[in-house]
Amino acid sequence: MKKTQRHLALALIGASALAAQAQTAAPASVNLYGIIDVGVEHISNVSGKGGITRMPSNTSALPSRLGFRGTEDLGDGLKAQFTLEMGFAPDTGASNQGGRLFGRQAHVGLAGPWGAVSLGRQYSTLFWSIQDSDVIGPAVFALGSLDAYIPNARADNSIAYRGTFSGFTLGAEYSLGRDTVNAGPSPAGTNCAGESATDAQACRQWSATAKYDTADWGAVLAYDTQNGRTLTSATDSIFGGLTSSSLSDSRTLAAGYVKVMGAKIGGGVMRRNNEGSTTKPKSDLWYLGASYPLTPALTLDGQWASLRYKNFANGNSTLLSARLVYALSKRTAVYTQVGHISNDSLAAVSVSGGATGSNPAAGGSQNGLSVGLRHSF
Repeated sequence: MKKTQRHLALALIGASALAAQAQTAAPASVNLYGIIDVGVEHISNVSGKGGITRMPSNTSALPSRLGFRGTEDLGDGLKAQFTLEMGFAPDTGASNQGGRLFGRQAHVGLAGPWGAVSLGRQYSTLFWSIQDSDVIGPAVFALGSLDAYIPNARADNSIAYRGTFSGFTLGAEYSLGRDTVNAGPSPAGTNCAGESATDAQACRQWSATAKYDTADWGAVLAYDTQNGRTLTSATDSIFGGLTSSSLSDSRTLAAGYVKVMGAKIGGGVMRRNNEGSTTKPKSDLWYLGASYPLTPALTLDGQWASLRYKNFANGNSTLLSARLVYALSKRTAVYTQVGHISNDSLAAVSVSGGATGSNPAAGGSQNGLSVGLRHSF
């Protein structure tokens, strides 16, 4: 018996060595990467009372993350590729995106001259469509304060395509069940479960985009829509009020950017139609911003954004933000950001998208100040 076990062990060792040798010989690569971005912010006029000083969990200048990305050359221009990316709160070390291990991205696919197809948890095309025109990005005082879906536009169980041809980028993504984790619920986890055998349209989601870029300017048109589901009990809930699979929450983006004398100016409008809302179903989110390098190491960013509801008076919000980023190296930077939000009498939107619990009283204005340190690897 012992002899048999010894032979089996030797065989397993030999097989492992051959597998390792084959993997080493193959033209494949795996990269570890990440961002650790920690800031401290002060928000005034919280709940119509005093201010709060805190270290936000969700984002500061950029959301913190840790990821693995790999490719393998399969020959004839074909590559296999994968991405596993987790988000975490640097103030506590906890996982974001509802506690998922790889909540930001988890997908595998094939790529060639015709583009790339991938399967798993991945971004809606809306997410990467807005990046060039949104100069502030997913920061603590940014578009995510007015529409939290923008920095959280991801879907479980999705199939995606993306290809770029002579400046034109085309993309599409379809989810069989857009969310399997209840994170609040919130845009990161809407409590709209995965694939359903009883309702084929429940929790489905899809997006599409068409984009054109040159060296000096670019423009994009994108669309994203999500279906709801039927509630199962009196205590059941779903984010956004989409209490039936026949109800949808859709966003249409038209945006662009231009580079002039070293500066980048970007802007656009996102039209939303949320059939789950009885009071505020339709809105437009307008934004315009600019980024300018004052020196090779110091960059100034500024942005104006306004959320305007249709057929709902006194519910609008306008956000102003500015940021200075000083690059200590290619990977390390320090920054400071200021923000101000003005709410109409029925609006109570916080200037900060960094964490919950900082909303003003209805109609209240609010100021924010953030300083932080970012390192990427």
